[in-house]
Amino acid sequence: MPRPSPVQGASAFALGLSLLSAQVAAAQPCPTRASWPTTDWPVQLVDRATKAEALDALEAYAFTLQGKDSERLGFRTDGLVIIKRGVIVYERYARGYDVTKKHLSWSVAKSLTSALVGVAVKEGVLSLSDSICQHLPEYEGSPRCDITVKDAITFGTGLSWLEVYENQSYQVSPTIAMLYGVARADNLAHILSHKAIAAPGARWQYSTADAQLASAVAKRALAKKYDRDAFWTLLFDRIGLSALVIEEDAKGTPQGGSSMYATPRDFAKFGFLFLNDGCWNGERLLPEGWVAASTTPSDVYVATLPAEPRPSGYAWWLNRPLPAKGRPAPWPDVPEDAYAASGHWGQRIVVVPSEDVVMVRFGDDRKGAIDANTLIKLSLAVAR
Repeated sequence: MPRPSPVQGASAFALGLSLLSAQVAAAQPCPTRASWPTTDWPVQLVDRATKAEALDALEAYAFTLQGKDSERLGFRTDGLVIIKRGVIVYERYARGYDVTKKHLSWSVAKSLTSALVGVAVKEGVLSLSDSICQHLPEYEGSPRCDITVKDAITFGTGLSWLEVYENQSYQVSPTIAMLYGVARADNLAHILSHKAIAAPGARWQYSTADAQLASAVAKRALAKKYDRDAFWTLLFDRIGLSALVIEEDAKGTPQGGSSMYATPRDFAKFGFLFLNDGCWNGERLLPEGWVAASTTPSDVYVATLPAEPRPSGYAWWLNRPLPAKGRPAPWPDVPEDAYAASGHWGQRIVVVPSEDVVMVRFGDDRKGAIDANTLIKLSLAVAR
């Protein structure tokens, strides 16, 4: 099995030291809450009279329909939920959606997939420094065995990938081919057939293929110890996300880069898990330090400094400035500790630890996605 590069090895070593220190030291206690929304959220909506200005500004921005709905203009919000201190303080649906209807995640799924990798790390069935081939034995001996699990959750595989969607055929877009075209028969073969354009861990490139690869590795690793439903029994069932649906290809590989379905209230439970350091009702579901590592700019992002202005961690988008690199926080009107799962056409799960807030927005923005800075700023004004 190929040895990780020095950069990968150093990162893995640092993580190993961190986890070892956590084991030696007293266990970090889980946060306490008055209640946990495993079954459902407590609701105490803000008073419309006292919050009229903030509510009017948020709703004018997020829910104002431009033209006919069939024209797909403007910001087309389907559902918006704001949680403050573990309680729903604002909730609204539109365009035929309601509290019971599941919504397609698009790339919000990538953040859930990285957490599933964290579950596998906690269960001891993989480590971030593992070659992907340790968990995909049919590819043992291939050049792709240089790719580590960490590469897959940080967009650092180095594989060529054209991330385009609208008005593209599957002959042009490998993403369309993987999700809806001929490559749906075998996602892994499709992904790993792409040539390497950089050494693993050396170049950041946003890629649904990387997240899809990570979801395959997590499922295979957990299946060695548990059954095929381990994603649910070890994570989703425990936080009340039992009804979440993940599409799979014809070979059973989960499409963890884009194709998960749940209600906005249920997606908010995932944000609440991260707001509470990967703990739920006194039980740690993610490794100690996992949330902090997930929401720290990755080594490969910092080294590459791509045109994408939002730093990324373990498939989370971050509001962290990088002053040494001359980069300000991408959402200037939002606390710098904010981070988000983000998907095509304006899907968002936003966590703001300093405000004890989780905000979920799902929609169908066909002419440019809703601006995260404005949406979060207006949502926080309602929650405060």
